[in-house]
Amino acid sequence: MDTGARTAATGADTVPITDKRLLKGARTRETALRRAVDIASLDGLDDVSFGRLATDTGMSKAGIQTLFRSKELLQLATVDFARGMFVDAVVRPAREAAPGADRLRSLVEHWIDYAEAPLFEGGCFRVANIARFDSRPGPVRDALLRHQREWLDTLGGELRHAVASHQIAALDVDLALFQLDAVLCAANTALRLGDEDAVAKVRRTVDALLGTP
Repeated sequence: MDTGARTAATGADTVPITDKRLLKGARTRETALRRAVDIASLDGLDDVSFGRLATDTGMSKAGIQTLFRSKELLQLATVDFARGMFVDAVVRPAREAAPGADRLRSLVEHWIDYAEAPLFEGGCFRVANIARFDSRPGPVRDALLRHQREWLDTLGGELRHAVASHQIAALDVDLALFQLDAVLCAANTALRLGDEDAVAKVRRTVDALLGTP
């Protein structure tokens, strides 16, 4: 490999870059998006703007606008970046656990870490934003919904595997999934409000679904 090659990371993806101008653009993009996901987790995606990012990062507003072209494209890039960070923090580490009940517990434990020592300044990015867009059709809502469905499919897949392989007693997977997601969303809010028992409640819910290990 060329020793002059550099790699710019964006969420879950890495792209080798050798052109210095492209490398600078990739770095600017990552800096902007890293701030954008925190703004969105605190104040919502509507507050993610070229002007706000320029003020918060000290970068040129025109330079940021050149990278993203429109506010909607900036919002979509922010959702995608947040998704990549979430996958890296929660989903990928859990893959080391055995499929089924163990992996589901691992997903929950990594989610707890993600929310308790928040990856984003305002806590869970998805919880902070999906309620703001659930009745606003368009590309941003669609992107948030895809993120939601991916997460639920991940949890549901492990629940179904646990039932099919007799790791846990038979249960209504769709209902259990709904309950688990509701508890995680509620726990995110509770943690933001200083509820010290929120994590214990999440673990008790998982134990009730899967059986105490």
